[in-house]
Amino acid sequence: MEFKDYYQALGVPKTATAEEIKKAYRKLARKYHPDVSKEPEAEQRMQEINEAKTVLYDSEKRLAYDQLSQQYQAGQDFKPPPDWDAGFEFNGRGFEKADLGEFSDFFANLFGQDGRARQSERGYQMRGEDRHAKVIIDLADAFLGATRKITLQVPHVDAHGRVASQDQILNVRIPKGTRAGQHIRLTGQGSPGIGGSPAGDLYLEIHFTPDSRYRVEGRDVYQTVKVTPWEAALGASIEIPIPSGTVKLKVPADSQTGRRLRLKGRGIPGTESGDLYIELEVVLPSANTDKARGLYETMAQELAFDPRQRKGG
Repeated sequence: MEFKDYYQALGVPKTATAEEIKKAYRKLARKYHPDVSKEPEAEQRMQEINEAKTVLYDSEKRLAYDQLSQQYQAGQDFKPPPDWDAGFEFNGRGFEKADLGEFSDFFANLFGQDGRARQSERGYQMRGEDRHAKVIIDLADAFLGATRKITLQVPHVDAHGRVASQDQILNVRIPKGTRAGQHIRLTGQGSPGIGGSPAGDLYLEIHFTPDSRYRVEGRDVYQTVKVTPWEAALGASIEIPIPSGTVKLKVPADSQTGRRLRLKGRGIPGTESGDLYIELEVVLPSANTDKARGLYETMAQELAFDPRQRKGG
């Protein structure tokens, strides 16, 4: 079964108002009505424009169709979602002809079961679609938790039946221990339901703000800490910043650049918290003063050290 583009059938844009849809329908009906038209396949074209007008002139049916049409183009193979028929009913309002058999199988699969319109006091119903958005947070938010204000563009049907967008502002709680790639579900914050059906849900995918100081793998966090030659050689206790604040770090004596120190359980919190890995980088002072050059010259004379000599060589 092929997906039908009802806007194309009437020759109107997706932003068309209800009045523009009505005018387009009347113009085409005068051209293709079988009683007066000499156009080939006039009866089929009249059926197509009747069907398109039935859907697009009703704001609720139009919204449901627009939500579905985001995933399809005219002529593509179409199969209704598994739960499409379970969540709505159609009361038959707006038909040019009451017999649903006058319309296509595509229409029948959307708005009627086995090609028959259904009657209900509740009318046409469908659960709102789920929405998805990306939220970027600081790594510290994953350690401490936070509340963030986000603005989303959401669909809105105006008084003319046009689908437009408007801002939706939400205060979102970021739970402590949130990981990159994790989804936060906000129940009922998706697209609105139709005919009294519940709204869909909003799923927020978490991403971390890029930060050159840290590298994250799952719940483990890696960061590089610069140390002086004497701190690396003699050992030291230094205070360093980490995503959750600061921590005292014991630098073992005789450390070299690339040495990795593990702070167990100091990574992103969770049932099993990650670890924080500190990679040391020894930074040499510049020899840009007489005193500094003198100290380097003394080291060169007093220390029998050749970094290119292999041990045991």
